[in-house]
Amino acid sequence: MATGNGKLTALYVKNAKQGKHFDGNGLYVEVMPSGSRLWRMKYRHANKEKRLAFGAFPEVNIAEARDKAAKARALLRDGIDPSAAKAERTASAKRAAYSVFPLVASSWLAKMKPGWADETHRKAAYVVDTYLSPALRRQSVATLTTKQAADALAGIPPSLAAKARGYLNNIVNHAIHEGLREDGRLLSLRGVLPKAEKGHIPAAVDLADVRKLTKAIEDYPIAVTRAALKVAMLTAQRPGTVARMEWAEVDLDAGEWSIPAAKMKTRHAHIVPLPAQAVEALRGLLIYTDGKRYVFPPLYQQATEHLHRDSLSNALRKMGFQGVHATHGFRGMFRTVARERLNIAADVLEAQLAHAKKDEIQKAYDRTQFLDERKVAMQRWADYLDSLRADTGKVIGFRRKAG
Repeated sequence: MATGNGKLTALYVKNAKQGKHFDGNGLYVEVMPSGSRLWRMKYRHANKEKRLAFGAFPEVNIAEARDKAAKARALLRDGIDPSAAKAERTASAKRAAYSVFPLVASSWLAKMKPGWADETHRKAAYVVDTYLSPALRRQSVATLTTKQAADALAGIPPSLAAKARGYLNNIVNHAIHEGLREDGRLLSLRGVLPKAEKGHIPAAVDLADVRKLTKAIEDYPIAVTRAALKVAMLTAQRPGTVARMEWAEVDLDAGEWSIPAAKMKTRHAHIVPLPAQAVEALRGLLIYTDGKRYVFPPLYQQATEHLHRDSLSNALRKMGFQGVHATHGFRGMFRTVARERLNIAADVLEAQLAHAKKDEIQKAYDRTQFLDERKVAMQRWADYLDSLRADTGKVIGFRRKAG
């Protein structure tokens, strides 16, 4: 029973029957039909009667319930609604749980993925998962400081650090939009990275280097990698896109490769003419992957469903082209050599490379693909590389005439 002064006792609460049993100052225990005993507090705020829950007995004992009630009354004396204060504490705890950096970074990647090309998402996920999340795994985006972010960037290879800085800023912006960080509280990462010299992706443009490259690829011992390198060289497409080529995208009889928009950096579908030499290389892959999804199968111990793009880079390094020619360099080689030696029009070259239009008006209205011209140009390019590889003497150029 309650004590003589009307206060509840533990024994009384334990044996109390269904209904409300008051302890004083608005605090009471309500015995539910199920037998649960729930602590409540009745109070008035802004001329409205309200209820506040403190948990169940005996998990919350009488002393704890009275302490919670006393704190609620203290808030009321200061004009604060204890229910609103409790809701804010709950929301704050939830924000803290969801604002751990790896969770926010993962949420940002998921949000961006539908609007990105596959390769763009792959690069961002690689930097986030390999460098940023491990370095900031214990940090909350809500309280992340510029110093903490700068320290995380300091451990990233220079070739990736600038990208990582951009990703960090975007993740923080995402956190602000999601209500996990205060409005306007941005990072100040400008100048935190050492100024790096800008350079071009290594590409063989000197004819002697191009000849060596074509011969080295032709002699490379691993058939799958050799074929992928040939296709990259003969089509000038991005190495990641080549590695993920699917049979459903290829029409060997028509000599065309139709790359879907989802795989393109520009987010526009792209038709790539395949010269006879590229078709021949692809037909050679049928014995490996005919009936399967991807054209180029993964090499031994590769976890991907298809050939990993790094296999192409590794092959070029093994052939001695490190610092001379990179996998992405096939695009630069094509743009430079085909223009200078074969006099292929710049618009045709750019259409083959599927470069995004810089001018917004061009981007909106110019969808010219020069497909017929590119079919001719790519066959000329393939034939030229064949002649360059076969020629043991001086290569006769096809430079534009002066004037």
